[in-house]
Amino acid sequence: MNARAHAPGPPSGLPSHAPAEPPAGPDPVARLFRPADADFAADPYPAFAELRALGRVHWYAPTRQYLVPHHADVSALLRDRRLGRTYLHRFTHEEFGRPAPPPAHEPFHTLNDHGLLDLEAPDHTRIRRLVTKAFTPRTVQRLEPVVRRLAAGLVGELRREGGGDLVAQLAEPLPVAVIAEMLGIPAADRGLLRPWSADICGMYELNPSEETAARAVRASVEFGDYLRELIAHRREDPGEDLISALIAAHDEGDRLSAQEMVSTCVLLLNAGHEATVNTTANGWWTLLRHPGAQEALRADPALLPAALEELMRYDTPLQLFERWVLDDIEIDGTVIPRGAELALLFGSANRDGARFERPDELDLARADNPHISFGAGVHYCLGAPLARLELAASFGELLHRAPALRLVAEPEWKPGFVIRGLRELRVEF
Repeated sequence: MNARAHAPGPPSGLPSHAPAEPPAGPDPVARLFRPADADFAADPYPAFAELRALGRVHWYAPTRQYLVPHHADVSALLRDRRLGRTYLHRFTHEEFGRPAPPPAHEPFHTLNDHGLLDLEAPDHTRIRRLVTKAFTPRTVQRLEPVVRRLAAGLVGELRREGGGDLVAQLAEPLPVAVIAEMLGIPAADRGLLRPWSADICGMYELNPSEETAARAVRASVEFGDYLRELIAHRREDPGEDLISALIAAHDEGDRLSAQEMVSTCVLLLNAGHEATVNTTANGWWTLLRHPGAQEALRADPALLPAALEELMRYDTPLQLFERWVLDDIEIDGTVIPRGAELALLFGSANRDGARFERPDELDLARADNPHISFGAGVHYCLGAPLARLELAASFGELLHRAPALRLVAEPEWKPGFVIRGLRELRVEF
């Protein structure tokens, strides 16, 4: 997902990227792919199957992108260095044929463009190496008792209340609390994090509104200012937290800049919990609609690791990831020129029958499961081990302590398609 802070529009000095001969009559791709429609967002998978049957790549006029729906192509393109999360390491906006973001959006882009998710080599390589020195497997291992204690406390509160909203009372607070604990953010300030994250992540949807952009800019300024003050305190009084480790991380004299440190912390919160929130809620919504699978999982807790991978495949929390075309590529005879943008459809790729047996069937014991919900290549999710730890803790607690979990009301989906999740999931015990 690129931050689409301004409508893409046709590039100047380069072709518009539209096919030379648009299809006559109604556009079947626009008919199938309707990310702004609530019914499509609620269940995009039948439309994805039709898109895959239509071909390997499709021009989508509303966002001026090429949609890529097949697993083999998405997996390969995530690793293809002719594509990039950004193009600014090689081209100016003008050279690439793209308008610069509006000046009013600058605080958001300063924050976003210095994070690992939207960088390419050599900056991405350097920063990821430094962050990896601080965010080690040992860091995650040390957090395990904290994660399990937090999950147990949240599930215990739900039990005492006889149920509640799994989104607001478990899926959201657990990963936020874990990231806050890891970064060393004081408990009194943790209520600020989720609203900041939600406002910033609004910019990752397709063609966000100016109101969305204004909220993201405001959150970027407020969150950035907060982190700069916290980082300054940690420089004076280091602790055992990740911010202190990031300050100390160096490689041959190279250190993270102040902005890189702020952007890294924001990315760890945003990327580190948005997918976990939606995997938790969407996963339980899936299990509640598959009572046989839920009972099998309760009967055999050893299934849980494979089950979590299957839940991420079956209903993908991040549906779409974007890449810029830095050098011309060809997909199935279609030449896609430099300056174009690809929309890699993760949700479609994870239901591709060419890669998965019975792709529309939930199989919690699925052994061959190369889903791409954490991405692939150099941008593979750095926080995947932590996400899996959080999911195992929360699902494990609910399965063990809520054997009679029942749905209270049919849930609604939040607006937005790229980061796809439920508004709430009300249950009773």
